[in-house]
Amino acid sequence: MAKLKVLLADDHPLVLTGIRAALAGAPDIEIVGEASSGAQVLPLVAHTSPDLVLLDLRLPELDGMLCLERIRQRHPDVKVVILSVLDDPDQIVQALQRGASAYIVKSIDSVDLAAAIRQAASGKFYCLGPLTPEERKQDNEAGLSDREVEILQRVAQGLSNRAIAGELWLSDQTVKFHLHNIYRKLGVANRTEAARYAYANGLAEAPAPVGAQPCPRVA
Repeated sequence: MAKLKVLLADDHPLVLTGIRAALAGAPDIEIVGEASSGAQVLPLVAHTSPDLVLLDLRLPELDGMLCLERIRQRHPDVKVVILSVLDDPDQIVQALQRGASAYIVKSIDSVDLAAAIRQAASGKFYCLGPLTPEERKQDNEAGLSDREVEILQRVAQGLSNRAIAGELWLSDQTVKFHLHNIYRKLGVANRTEAARYAYANGLAEAPAPVGAQPCPRVA
């Protein structure tokens, strides 16, 4: 089986050492190159032809967001996974909107890194990071933001990610990001469980059974 070729981009030697150690036990992942500055990333991508770039956002010479944009423009088949110390939701959404396949916060347990990379490489969305204080201060009991409630309601209506994105003027990746946080906050595993939660907690109206007639109003 062909190995997943990964290029690392981080300006901290200690971080690179830690990533190498975390991936050392993954026989299906091969590190094909390492960049310590943003200016090195594009030439190394062209030279090593990786399947995936594990990219820090804080890089000298050329920052990670610009690297991300340029990789997506010049090498659209190469997936980019952000691995950053930053866990700001706005920063995460911005990275996803610019084409990142996944966003991983550096607080991830090292034993989970290989699995996260595999998941991102397979086309599944992956975002891992702690809940922020702002997320925990939301008014509703589950801690959902207004945007997350909007998305949950549409999930309960049976809308697809693409349909939700179209209604709310979001990208598909942004919808996936919000869904990940919704599942995490509600403690559910999928859309069906999320919809069930919405019905049970009054966040969405449960559909009437097929063939059911509306109850007549009492004057």
